[in-house]
Amino acid sequence: MNKILVTGGCGFIGVNFIRYMLQKYPYKIVNIDLLTYAGNKKSLEGLDKERYYFHEGDINNKKLIEKIVKKHKIDTIVHFAAESHVDRSIKDASAFLYTNVLGTHTLLEVAKKYDLRFHHISTDEVFGSLGPTGKFNEHTAYDPRSPYSASKAASDHLVRAYFHTHKVKITISNCSNNYGPYQFPEKVIPLFITNLIEGRKVPVYGKGLNIRDWIHVIDHCRAIDLILRKGKIGETYCIGGDCELRNIDLAKEILKAFNKDESWIEFVEDRKGHDYRYAIDSSKIKKELGWKTEIAFKEGLKQTIQWYKENEAWWKPLKRRSTI
Repeated sequence: MNKILVTGGCGFIGVNFIRYMLQKYPYKIVNIDLLTYAGNKKSLEGLDKERYYFHEGDINNKKLIEKIVKKHKIDTIVHFAAESHVDRSIKDASAFLYTNVLGTHTLLEVAKKYDLRFHHISTDEVFGSLGPTGKFNEHTAYDPRSPYSASKAASDHLVRAYFHTHKVKITISNCSNNYGPYQFPEKVIPLFITNLIEGRKVPVYGKGLNIRDWIHVIDHCRAIDLILRKGKIGETYCIGGDCELRNIDLAKEILKAFNKDESWIEFVEDRKGHDYRYAIDSSKIKKELGWKTEIAFKEGLKQTIQWYKENEAWWKPLKRRSTI
């Protein structure tokens, strides 16, 4: 594995993965991204032009994907490209089906034809909603609750089907909520941070009692790296941060970092079908691949706040077009 095609590499996790891998290895990375509203090519400026290549394009364009694979002698696809915002999927699911399901199918066809290694990035949301106890793991039944999570669940099943039917060399990872630099400002942590930088309140759904498990994006990238190098073909790996927080407590933690009180919280109408709780059991990847989180949430949050303070020129133009 030394020539990787990253799909959706101008999105949040893709950007961090490309930067992480180019810094760690002498790999060649080719990035294809359609540059929809959440993709930002500027996030990858200044990289080594002899090892990083960018193609603007649609992952459903099979001829383009094949051209890239042949031209750059690609041996591995790491598939991040996805529409990912739940609220947008509730408003209109069509783009989610087009990219997340049909796009994944196109890439799998290419992986089958050229005998490529294929790693599929998925989410804990495919498992549905947890009650007060328990955690998701690799054997949890799928129970998606939003059009977004349903589209990701469909793509996961398709990836597994290509392994069983066509022997495509796949792995899948389902990760909990990521945070860190370069995240589009409609997502909750950068939304709260950038609102406070701009002197605006932070919007909390319902009463803020919904619980999410948080992981720093670099810890996620390290996990993907391990799966690519040591993961067993055909297997799924769940990646969690062991950091469960109610949304209201997340808001309070960020307010504290800005020396703001709770009057800066604005409770808003709850999201339709809002899942109560997500939490992931990462025992498998810890035991089999030796992975563990390295960035504690408080330190990671501190670094993330500082990054957004120092990079207003990156996020302000994005925030102007992030209203759904």
